[in-house]
Amino acid sequence: MISRRSLIALTYGAFALSTATQVHAAEDITIGMAVAYSGWVEAYDGEAAKMAQLWVEQANAKGGLLGKPIKIIIGDTKSDRVEGAKVGQELVSKGANLLLVSADYDFGAPAALQAQKAGVISVFVGASDPKAGVLGVGPLSFTANNAGQLEGAIMADWGFQKKGLRKGYTLVDEAIEYTKSVCAGYEWKFPQVGGTIVERDTFKGADPTISSQITRLTNSIRSDGVDHVMLCSVNPGAASAVRQLRAAGINLPIFGSTGMDGTYWLASVPGLKDFYLPSQALPENDRRPAVNAVSSAFKEKYGAAPSTQYAYPIYAFLDMWAKAVTAANTTEGAEVVAGLNTFKDESTVLGPRTFTPKLHIQIDMPMFITSYADNKQSAIEEWRISGTIPNNVLYRTKGN
Repeated sequence: MISRRSLIALTYGAFALSTATQVHAAEDITIGMAVAYSGWVEAYDGEAAKMAQLWVEQANAKGGLLGKPIKIIIGDTKSDRVEGAKVGQELVSKGANLLLVSADYDFGAPAALQAQKAGVISVFVGASDPKAGVLGVGPLSFTANNAGQLEGAIMADWGFQKKGLRKGYTLVDEAIEYTKSVCAGYEWKFPQVGGTIVERDTFKGADPTISSQITRLTNSIRSDGVDHVMLCSVNPGAASAVRQLRAAGINLPIFGSTGMDGTYWLASVPGLKDFYLPSQALPENDRRPAVNAVSSAFKEKYGAAPSTQYAYPIYAFLDMWAKAVTAANTTEGAEVVAGLNTFKDESTVLGPRTFTPKLHIQIDMPMFITSYADNKQSAIEEWRISGTIPNNVLYRTKGN
């Protein structure tokens, strides 16, 4: 029979061990990854998650952060919102100091909200909705990506200034919010610089045919002088739309969004040319040596370079987060966010980045205009818009 003294000793020892474990956990620097490792969202989260792992590996090779190694804990959200909330809560309870969540606002927000409630910083690895941040989650939430509106605005500005285009026709995929946001940016900027939007047409990405839209576009080309098309869609629907436009003999310049970034879809549109879209990075032959170095390291680690630009934004954000942690000498959420909110045109591997207390998404950074020809995607030039995208455009509300 165990003595009372022994029982007290055992109880105290268990308590001491538990306390020590909790203190040790609190001292660890831990990045939680509540992203989709299965299901359809994995196509958007997968390479960004790998890029984050590469960043941690490189950071640890340089000594870690605040003199401590960084560890990763992961959980599969299974492309499910309810599961996302569970995984987010679990990783926060395990001591995550930073929580990475899915690239889509709707699917990443449930996990991000768990981090917000716990006072932990979260970052969407690639969401383009301005709600992915302060407005939709809270002041501790960020997205590593740019607003979709910026993509449309950049194409409008570049098309007018450098291509001499004056009359646009927008073709908006209404299946998701991102594509509507891209065209909202274009529709704001193109008239502002002097262009005219002749007509706005819509379709759904899952539609097997856009024959009626092509008929209307053909009439606008003939009667109103439309000289380019702004296609706001994502693949596979976007590639299908481009194929149908070219098959119908419409050979005008087509502008796309980064939702079509990459060359994996070009086999469906043989001989495509005069097609352009904005991108943050090219997996091959980027003009910046630092980006090429990241791509090479990614390829060495995983056997292939990233397939699209969506792998890269989280790398730039983690650099910024590490700078803010180092300056604050802590990973405590509110203190690190205060530092991040002071960054104005902060230098990163992808170029300048800015955060403010009200906006945790990029709305005025430069992007590369890329062209498609000979089954290749090539950078033409870097482009940055002038002026600030207004809130009613960012949040697609009427008025100011």
